[in-house]
Amino acid sequence: MADRQRVLLLTGASRGIGHATVKAFSDAGWRVLTLSRHPFDPRCPWEGGAKNHVQLDLADIHGVEAEMPRLRDIVGDHLDALINNAAISPKRSDGGKIGALDMAHGDWLHIFNVNFFSCVALVQGVRAPLEAAQGTVVNITSIVGSRVHPFASAAYAASKAALWALTRELAADLGRAGVRVNAVSPGEIDTGILSPGTDTIVERNIPLHRLGRPKEVADLLLFLCANSASYISGSEIHIDGGQRV
Repeated sequence: MADRQRVLLLTGASRGIGHATVKAFSDAGWRVLTLSRHPFDPRCPWEGGAKNHVQLDLADIHGVEAEMPRLRDIVGDHLDALINNAAISPKRSDGGKIGALDMAHGDWLHIFNVNFFSCVALVQGVRAPLEAAQGTVVNITSIVGSRVHPFASAAYAASKAALWALTRELAADLGRAGVRVNAVSPGEIDTGILSPGTDTIVERNIPLHRLGRPKEVADLLLFLCANSASYISGSEIHIDGGQRV
């Protein structure tokens, strides 16, 4: 129906890109559902926020799968957009990078559960309402998925590279049902998780010589989930001020 309110399910909403995304979609008239391991965060308020928040630990894949019937009931028959934004990137106690040889299997698995396997579980779990709405999936990848970064851990980088590969596969699998799947790959965005030394990257490696703003990423996400992007699928769109060049 033309007058049906569009529905977004967003993971990782309480700060940074997630917070800006909640605002952008809510202001555009969408019903916004959020999902994270934390209770509803009053620092990121929006209309109906508290009652449209689902507390779920994405590191617990069996728990995520078990909650799918309840989540589908909350979503309803149609889901217009799923944005997989939640991610973790642990660092050393001094803020330094954790290399590929310095992390145990359990820590690798914890990061991949949150950053990658939960995305698979969510798409599988809400496939029916996504297909009913001919909706869209956007996976938040990262510039570190294609290059070594001085601060991002090896496990985080590997999970983001895997998420881009998953994006391509899902675009192929779901395209016949009219569901579009894309990735957005941010560079250095001005959020609370930036590491000391980021100013050096800005000066040396970013042609625009500034950090990106969370709202700029949110506006791109809103575009990708709108009808104006109806023929874009299977793409990874970079928003990094030219950093990758």
